[in-house]
Amino acid sequence: MLEDLSAHILDIAQNSIAAGAKRVELTVRQGAVPGFTDFQIVDDGKGMDEARVQAVLDPFCTSRTTRRVGMGLPFLKQNAELCGGEFCISSVPGQGTRVFASFSLDNIDTPPMGNLAGTFLTLLIDAPGVRWLFRYESSGDPFVLDSDEVAEAVDGLESLKIPDVAVALAGMIENGIAEASAQL
Repeated sequence: MLEDLSAHILDIAQNSIAAGAKRVELTVRQGAVPGFTDFQIVDDGKGMDEARVQAVLDPFCTSRTTRRVGMGLPFLKQNAELCGGEFCISSVPGQGTRVFASFSLDNIDTPPMGNLAGTFLTLLIDAPGVRWLFRYESSGDPFVLDSDEVAEAVDGLESLKIPDVAVALAGMIENGIAEASAQL
């Protein structure tokens, strides 16, 4: 299994990229439902029919040619359910896919959140052609990051490959998440 929730988020978001998504909305919520943390990824990729949706939950089903197993979605589903949460995937061919997972904060096996700022930054750098809409909600005002706004501010997402620019953006993301987590 993956060590933290941000690793699950990265894995599922990379599926969106592989599905040809041009727009991906990623929402992470801490405590929106008391005692739970959850995340949702919605993309406008190629989508799947119902049979394919059921098949991708089988670890021995994958579209990758580099290995014969696809562990991301089956592990996420198993992890969410073992941690007292829920998992849901829905998809429409030609329209996109939605993945939702929640985890009980009271369950000892619930993984830590991990490095969300690093995950967001990795996705921005790895897929600059995708419009990313990140939203983090907790006890304070939500933190929202739109890749189009970032691209405008840093003169294109390609400039994120410059270490100083990437470090500055990672710090901004970390601060935004911390502020959204601050108690009112």
